[in-house]
Amino acid sequence: MEDAYARSVTEVLDFFGVDPKRGLTDAQVTQHARLYGKNVLPEEKRASFWKLVLKQFDDLLVKILIVAALVSFVLALINGDTGLTAFLEPSVILMILAANAAVGVITETNAEKALEELRAYQADIATVLRNGCFSILPATELVPGDIVEVAVGCKIPADMRMIEMLSNQLRVDQAILTGESCSVEKELESTTATNVVYQDKTNILFSGTVVVAGRARAIVVGVGTHTAMGGIHDSMLRTEDEVTPLKKKLDEFGTFLAKVIAGICVLVWIVNIGHFRDPAHGGLLRGAIHYFKIAVALAVAAIPEGLPAVVTTCLALGTKRMARLNAIVRSLPSVETLGCTTVICSDKTGTLTTNMMSASKVCVLHTVQHAPVISEYSVSGTTYAPEGTIFDSTGLQLELPAQSPCLLHIAMCSALCNESILQYNPDKGNYEKIGESTEVALRVLAEKIGLPGFDSMPSSLNMLSKHERASYCNHYWEDHFKKISVADFTRDRKMMSVLCSRNQLQIMFSKGAPESIISRCTNILCNDDGSTIPLTASIRAELESRFHSFAGKETLRCLALAFKRMPMGLQSLSHNDENDLSFIGLVGMLDPPREEVRNAMLSCMTAGIRVIVVTGDNKSTAESLCRKIGAFDHLADLAGHSYTATEFEELPALQKTLALQRMALFTRVEPSHKRMLVEALRHQNEVVAMTGDGVNDAPALKKADIGIAMGSGTAVAKSASDMVLADDNFATIVAAVAEGRAIYNNTKQFIRYMISSNIGEVVCIFVAAVLGIPDTLAPVQLLWVNLVTDGLPATAIGFNKQDSDVMKAKPRKVNEAVVSGWLFFRYLVIGAYVGLATVAGFIWWFLYSDSGPKLPYSELMNFDSCSTRETTYPCSIFDDRHPSTVSMTVLVVVEMFNALNNLSENQSLLVIPPWSNLWLVGSIILTMILHVLILYVHPLSVLFSVTPLSWSEWTVVLYLSFPVIIIDEVLKFFSRSSTGIRWFSFRWRRPDSLPKKELHEK
Repeated sequence: MEDAYARSVTEVLDFFGVDPKRGLTDAQVTQHARLYGKNVLPEEKRASFWKLVLKQFDDLLVKILIVAALVSFVLALINGDTGLTAFLEPSVILMILAANAAVGVITETNAEKALEELRAYQADIATVLRNGCFSILPATELVPGDIVEVAVGCKIPADMRMIEMLSNQLRVDQAILTGESCSVEKELESTTATNVVYQDKTNILFSGTVVVAGRARAIVVGVGTHTAMGGIHDSMLRTEDEVTPLKKKLDEFGTFLAKVIAGICVLVWIVNIGHFRDPAHGGLLRGAIHYFKIAVALAVAAIPEGLPAVVTTCLALGTKRMARLNAIVRSLPSVETLGCTTVICSDKTGTLTTNMMSASKVCVLHTVQHAPVISEYSVSGTTYAPEGTIFDSTGLQLELPAQSPCLLHIAMCSALCNESILQYNPDKGNYEKIGESTEVALRVLAEKIGLPGFDSMPSSLNMLSKHERASYCNHYWEDHFKKISVADFTRDRKMMSVLCSRNQLQIMFSKGAPESIISRCTNILCNDDGSTIPLTASIRAELESRFHSFAGKETLRCLALAFKRMPMGLQSLSHNDENDLSFIGLVGMLDPPREEVRNAMLSCMTAGIRVIVVTGDNKSTAESLCRKIGAFDHLADLAGHSYTATEFEELPALQKTLALQRMALFTRVEPSHKRMLVEALRHQNEVVAMTGDGVNDAPALKKADIGIAMGSGTAVAKSASDMVLADDNFATIVAAVAEGRAIYNNTKQFIRYMISSNIGEVVCIFVAAVLGIPDTLAPVQLLWVNLVTDGLPATAIGFNKQDSDVMKAKPRKVNEAVVSGWLFFRYLVIGAYVGLATVAGFIWWFLYSDSGPKLPYSELMNFDSCSTRETTYPCSIFDDRHPSTVSMTVLVVVEMFNALNNLSENQSLLVIPPWSNLWLVGSIILTMILHVLILYVHPLSVLFSVTPLSWSEWTVVLYLSFPVIIIDEVLKFFSRSSTGIRWFSFRWRRPDSLPKKELHEK
């Protein structure tokens, strides 16, 4: 039943044909179960294991590598090759791909835990009226039309319409669904409002919420997927995982690289068609196969096999650093996504605030000696911890607050007229509440006021254990006063009273809505001498003015406290007893903002990140908080910047678009609005981070570019998120954004390093093929360079320090290329030098080395015809391992120097020296040790077809390698002067931007 909230109790009962005194019959239960289905959330159909595995190989570069590995296998078999080296290269490639696939499968199988966690919020049992009898049944057996009884502590088993109140009131904590900071009072009357949201449906009990006060009966109107919780479940099912900006750009770059590789491979094969018939190959077919093997080797050289592993490692390093900042990352790619976040949609309750109601202001009458003087006290402390101090209106701290008569009576009333519990949880290391937030705030206030008559009160209380300290002062008053009778809160009275006795004295303490309490008071307690005087019209007017100031301007939730001496022997309270009260004081409470939030807001503005506060609370309360935290500091007028969900939905399409670009506050929202907001912002090409802690936040968390859950939030929110804030603090998000930007910068640096190195390998093979000289590097040597000598320094680049101005730059565009035109030109220049230096080392050995044959260059170019003509040297010289060892060593050493170039994209090594990243220095040393091992340890040298080098050969290696630093320093100089790169930026802007359709979809 979709509109049960708008129907009367009689209409709803008639709709389901149920007698409220007898409930459904067995026949009706069977019929309704068939019509409406079961009260369970259906399980999602998961992709099969093999589909997940195959999905991991759906990448162009991966497919090219698989083909290259299979071709290597086939060619080795055709040539009759045997031994380890023949199959080493393809085996290693396939093992790397298998490892990457395993990581991907594990990640995806963990992704849908949020849907499983959602089921945990369904109640297990329900007290149901059927066939005239109440019985306890599994909640899954409920059907629409069932009459269910709920009481304090019950978890609501389905969406239900209230039909009968069995106590003075019924209050429900529905924060997990709506995000409201206070519990909500439920009523029987139907709702007449239009465009209602969950908060307006005051006669509906929502599945998964908890009753915190009262007892009532209700009729089930929605089960399973037809509940509010079921709507969240369906919304999460409809949300597809989005590709992160970095992954998208890497995929685009991979596609571009694949096309270049394919073109070069074909070109190398075609260029050498004339050599297919060379006698050294033993025939046309074998010649074609030989140069096809060279093309395959070139493909392997060009593809950075280690790139996925290094990207993953760099992101993992970032997650460790972020964990130290209390940001626990659940999805590795989200680390980088933080770096380009343009909008943070922040939940109010628990993120910007502490989600702990706290007394912040106290108003009492000080004296009436000359004229009525009202005193205001402010209270520090923003959590349930009994830690805080009380300050007078001049800002001076009260050393012994309990010596003030009014504050002393406020402490008594707060402790006695109270049904909540405050306790310390040693497992979580914090103070927790049981009961109403406002009542717990009063308990904490009583603890901060302390006890009278003890000069060492503050220090002696601090000596207690946290468990004893939680309610020490409250227990003191409860031990000294015996409770005789309680008059519970009712909607018509709007107050609660408790009758207590102490030392032959009976006193009634009352608390309630200020307008209700003040109207019943005839006297007032003075704070200067503890006397009670008549409450005059002028004092009453002043109190009401202060109340309106607290509730209006400061948007505090106010409670008034009063007392009355009662005759001895009274055993119960009547409503008439709650007249002629003596006013004690006014207490203003709020869910206080976190102290760090204001500075975090300023950091966001400096970094070009817009913050939109999203909350289920009412507009005035949220606007007051936003003023306190600085969210409105840059706004002269709130018009066009603050909207309720209803106001926003009523806007025309064009105005909605404008509103989204200016919005700073979005109030009275429900789950569908949060998801809509994320979708609308992403449609405007914003990169959205959404925070939340309740079940209601899960769909939006999953839809956002990065979902951020609170550590104290629900398991559903955590499972749907990409990141969890262990300290629930908005300021931690800002620190995480800075870390995300630094990680992206480091990612660019090691991509630059790996790609330029691979370009060098391609140039090496291509130039050797074009010149017609022997193969400079064996495939197994290329693989060693790609996996080991590339991988270690590239990973260490991830430890580059964060730039000091990382949060002063605007967020990068989501369609900004990982590799820009100028940067790719730099890759080509550095790569070309790496490749030419490698070939130069190979040629040098044949032409000039003292240990080499010192051949004429023409002989080297005609090496393949050596066996068909007479020569002054043996043809076996072309099988010598020295030249390929020299070229391989040049390639390794030049890449080590190139790694130092990548300490910064544009800063010189004179500004950022090598020792600024000791991990990189260590990785270079380790890489060189490994390389020396394969040169000088016999079994390894045989495996990699290398041989030891002499000192003169090492000298040449260094001469050929070091210039790469000089070349990159020159390129960095041009990068620092923007005029040098304008042409390249213009030339490469269009092809690297996202297609218009894709932009539209985002």
